[in-house]
Amino acid sequence: MSRDLCLHRTPVDVLNYEIVQEQASAFGRMGRALEQAIARLREFDAAHAASDAPASTRQARRALVMEAGHALWMFVVQREACGMCDSRPVMRDYNVPSEVQRCMGLVPAPSTRTAKLRS
Repeated sequence: MSRDLCLHRTPVDVLNYEIVQEQASAFGRMGRALEQAIARLREFDAAHAASDAPASTRQARRALVMEAGHALWMFVVQREACGMCDSRPVMRDYNVPSEVQRCMGLVPAPSTRTAKLRS
């Protein structure tokens, strides 16, 4: 923020400006995470034929779908927290597969602690 802007604003204005900056940054991070998760799923689908896939391949794909669903859920929740409650533009603009939409937020992502305990 420029020095001149700070001199003519109240502390609340400055705080609101910083909050909006962080919201925009969070949208960017979460949007990129969603794009990357969907891209990984599409790359996997392109590399593996859907028919006659072994169980391990189906399991790996399911993990990618769940990862994309979690990324979608985080992005949608962030948008809703900022007052943007219509998620249809997200589904359209990011071209989210219906399979990912259906699993959005169903199961929380495993925590680092849980993953370490299983190892």
